[in-house]
Amino acid sequence: MPKHSTTPFLRRKATLAAAAAGVAVGAGLMLSQASAGQASSPRLPVANVSFDYQIGAPYTPSKGVGAVSRDRSAPPAAGLYNVCYINAFQAQPDALGWWQKNHPDLVLRDSSQRPVVDEDWGEALLDTSTADKRTRLAKVVGDWISGCARSGYQAVEPDNLDSFSRSGGRLKKADNAAFAKLLADRAHAAGLAIGQKNTADLLPDRTKIGFDFAVAEECGQYDECGDFAKAYANRVFVIEYQNSGYNKACSAWGSKLSVVQRDLDVTAPGSKAYRFRTC
Repeated sequence: MPKHSTTPFLRRKATLAAAAAGVAVGAGLMLSQASAGQASSPRLPVANVSFDYQIGAPYTPSKGVGAVSRDRSAPPAAGLYNVCYINAFQAQPDALGWWQKNHPDLVLRDSSQRPVVDEDWGEALLDTSTADKRTRLAKVVGDWISGCARSGYQAVEPDNLDSFSRSGGRLKKADNAAFAKLLADRAHAAGLAIGQKNTADLLPDRTKIGFDFAVAEECGQYDECGDFAKAYANRVFVIEYQNSGYNKACSAWGSKLSVVQRDLDVTAPGSKAYRFRTC
């Protein structure tokens, strides 16, 4: 079930590999792309732009959508503001073997040397507990960020910023904040903006870390949208999954923030579960 963001928060996982995705030139912002390897000043999202959350599967955005978030394996949508989803603080279930083979000491482990796992999603936590490990993790994840820039994205959203809350005390909030700063530096060097994903209790650290905007799941459901809106001058992408949260977010913030309701598995049109609507 969804959880408040100051405790383990419900996060959506991308499950689709890169495929030929429909692209749309809609009512969004036409953006000039920086050529590969040439950093430029990050372009921030516009407050209250119509938004679609497509991290589960990319598809042609509806008419009027000006911004999308997609998994890093998917191509960006032409002509829109594109946010690149990265699972930065945990390992996707199908990627754990790669981490175990190539960077076994960067997987957080319990006293029996077993990976510490986010049980909701079956994802092993990555170990941000020391400066050395954060630096080496930032090299791996930073290369993903650079890949987002080369693909033509304008921003990144590193997920699971709150992994410390599921670590059984093995990680501290400060550990993840320090790692997030390394990622923000890498994103800015690549010319990308970087979004704070959930984790309202890190809002006071946003400037020190370097976050530029926010991606807030269920802030309407848990009455946190105002905190994110104030912190980021309304540059907040809000994703609600329940009718009650969506109605609350639209009523209070629909004229100021980018609010969308999606189905829990963020599926594509054609799925029986597919749900998409905006205020």
